[in-house]
Amino acid sequence: MSRLSVILFEPEIPPNTGNIIRLCANTGAKLHLIKPLGFKLEDKALRRAGLDYHEWADLKTWDSLAECLDYIKPNNAFAMTTKGTRSFFDVKFTDNDALIFGPETRGLPMDFLNSLPHEMLCRLPMTENGRSLNLSNSVAIAIYEGWRQLNFTSLN
Repeated sequence: MSRLSVILFEPEIPPNTGNIIRLCANTGAKLHLIKPLGFKLEDKALRRAGLDYHEWADLKTWDSLAECLDYIKPNNAFAMTTKGTRSFFDVKFTDNDALIFGPETRGLPMDFLNSLPHEMLCRLPMTENGRSLNLSNSVAIAIYEGWRQLNFTSLN
């Protein structure tokens, strides 16, 4: 089964993470949350957004991004950032790739972005004056494009 991993680095807003839990449960993507979280996993807003999908999602929490990446050993780790110059739609996905998203209010840390090869910094296209997209919308766009490229292989 082909699977992509979604990594949320220090997510802050419970309904966004709840929506992403639901998305991952319905697409078969693995979800990794990097601490500190801006909420408790038992948060009412998180549960409401994720409804009853939390139990169906492949979800793990980690103390650090390095620990997470060392565990999952992705073929490719793509940082999703407004600072990227590579269009996300130019990426060719493989099984066990990871998509890394930063916190809603500040994005991924510059030291992490600077540690990656330039081609791993991906950006979703937006209008010239666009600042950023909602986190859960960005994850949905990315997961469905990656999953489409993998021919929806985790579907039975």
